[in-house]
Amino acid sequence: MPRRPTLSAVTPWITEEALRHPETLAERLAERLQVGRRTARRRLDELVDAQWLVSTGTPRRPRHAPGLLREVVRRYPLAGVDEHTAWARDFAPCVALPPELARIAQHAFTELVNNAIDHSGGTQVVVSMRQTASHLQLLVSDDGCGLYVRIGQCFGIEDPTRATLELAKGKLSSQPERHSGRGLYFVARLADVLDLHANRHAFQRRTWDGGRWHATRAAADRGTSVFVGIALDTPRRVDEVLRSHSLRGDGYAFECTRVPLQLLIGTQTGLESRAQARLAAERLARFARAELDFDGIDAVGHGFADELFRVFARAHPDTTLVPVRAAPRVEAMIDAVRRDAA
Repeated sequence: MPRRPTLSAVTPWITEEALRHPETLAERLAERLQVGRRTARRRLDELVDAQWLVSTGTPRRPRHAPGLLREVVRRYPLAGVDEHTAWARDFAPCVALPPELARIAQHAFTELVNNAIDHSGGTQVVVSMRQTASHLQLLVSDDGCGLYVRIGQCFGIEDPTRATLELAKGKLSSQPERHSGRGLYFVARLADVLDLHANRHAFQRRTWDGGRWHATRAAADRGTSVFVGIALDTPRRVDEVLRSHSLRGDGYAFECTRVPLQLLIGTQTGLESRAQARLAAERLARFARAELDFDGIDAVGHGFADELFRVFARAHPDTTLVPVRAAPRVEAMIDAVRRDAA
């Protein structure tokens, strides 16, 4: 006797089926599940009760539509896939979002799918989008070499934590002739949470935690997977986030960045050395302003502070270094170094 399909086996495609076959959904469900029409109708009732569907019409002639909960899952070959067409044809019609959130969703979708196309070296990408009562969730997974392997190949950075630090700064791209390294940086800042999984390593950025990056447990060891969660009532706007990284806040130039320095420390290490400072300062000369985020760091060594706020500052006068969320002892060390440089 065939096993009764669970709701989770139906929800990845029921939204699309409801849009395409609102008046014959029972027949479509019976065909896809290979069950009788009466069983299919019971499953539809369960989906209505679970808010995956809305039912109107009469009991004899019901009409179904997507409910509060929605989901779309698609697999694409990377050869020839067009991220705009995939969004406009397969995903945008299946969600019900306020205009500003719809723009964020399109921005995140197209940037992440394009990353898989241009950078992964894989053969396929699986995209899943789910709308819940409170959040929009997007997962983009490819079967390529993995983000951290790619960064190691292109930049010689073998440590995934250090690679994440460079990603967190922005303007890092394995194809600089075609990309400016803005995509993942701004997707992370438009989302409430972003999870990055690749090569048996995983990091998470949480907006509610001040934008800190945390090492987490990797969910897969093949390819790259990026998960994005955005509250339906998010106050963020694409234009505001983009403009906030221009020097005067009124343009779209990517002139300002923030460096999460906690990625440079471990359980047994602090920020003491000039070598660590040089890692923190890597590529910062590409920006007009760099905020150095000392969140969670109680103290720094003189060598670290001197290398950044005197040596680097003198060598790169067009880049302003701004310490943020610095503890009192960190502020005191930076002040001492700056007084010596005066």
